[in-house]
Parts: sequence; C-alpha cells; structure tokens
Amino acid sequence: MNWDRIEGNWKQFKGNIKQRWGKLTDDQLDVIAGKREHLAGKIQETYGITKDEADKQLSEWEKIQKDPGTTKH
Repeated sequence: MNWDRIEGNWKQFKGNIKQRWGKLTDDQLDVIAGKREHLAGKIQETYGITKDEADKQLSEWEKIQKDPGTTKH
C-alpha cells in the first residue's frame, strides 16, 4: 500500500491507526490529515520513541494495510 492511497482514504484508515497507536486522539488524527511525517512525529512525541523507531513502526503498519476500495472474497 502506498502512502498516497492511505492519505486519500484517511477517514477509513483512522480506525486502524487508533487500534495500533491507541494513545493518539481523534483530534490529533484530524490535524494530521494523512500526512505521514506528521503522523510519525506525533507517534514519536506521544510514545517517547526515536524518529527512527516511529518510522519503523509506521512502515510495518503500512505494509499490512489493505486498500479500503477492494472487496474481500
């Protein structure tokens, strides 16, 4: 999944993000509005981790996301 698709379908992905990083609030996610760097920074700040670790977690999360436009068979 490329980040442009995540950003374009931000509302659908917000729930998945909240499952993974539960400390992030809806208001924070609304401000982030799908911007990857903003999300990484907020994860780093909220969880007290390094930028590299936040980027690593985000990349791992990104790899397992499914396109919300596809149907499951």
